[in-house]
Amino acid sequence: MAVSARPDESSVRYYLVDRISQWEVNKSIRGVKNVSMTEDFLQHHFPGRPTMPGVLLLESMAQLAGWLEAVSSDFTCWFLIEHVTSCKFYELTGPGDQVEVVLDMVPAAEPDRRRYRGTGTVGGKRRVAAEFEGHVIPLADIEAPSSQRRLFNVLTNAATFSLGPSPNAAGR
Repeated sequence: MAVSARPDESSVRYYLVDRISQWEVNKSIRGVKNVSMTEDFLQHHFPGRPTMPGVLLLESMAQLAGWLEAVSSDFTCWFLIEHVTSCKFYELTGPGDQVEVVLDMVPAAEPDRRRYRGTGTVGGKRRVAAEFEGHVIPLADIEAPSSQRRLFNVLTNAATFSLGPSPNAAGR
């Protein structure tokens, strides 16, 4: 999610969800983060042993929660993390790892707040487990809902692409 002050500029540096494989509205979501050797955050973390920073694993969970909020609200809302209740890391995550993140929505005390519990695994082995909460905001306040809907279609492999010539390319 590219959170921005204006719709024409992006202030989020990392998209940490590469694929959304499954979701159930207002309940749960499953997605994937592929860790590539070309990720710039691996350059200095750590020299000789490239490791995805734990906070970015947590951020991938928060972004996935945002996608669940968006699809559950017909792209009118987004989730912003405010508080991490618990978070535990089990093993290092590095280049070549495919982190599968599974999040479940947990009942929250207030209607404009959300609470999530989730895990990130690589090859069936747990790498991170976390529980966090935050609030729900209007998506239009931070991003154009239509662009987020298009990106969601790409992330869920629902987007359609054509390999044929573009209709606009005929006059070139």
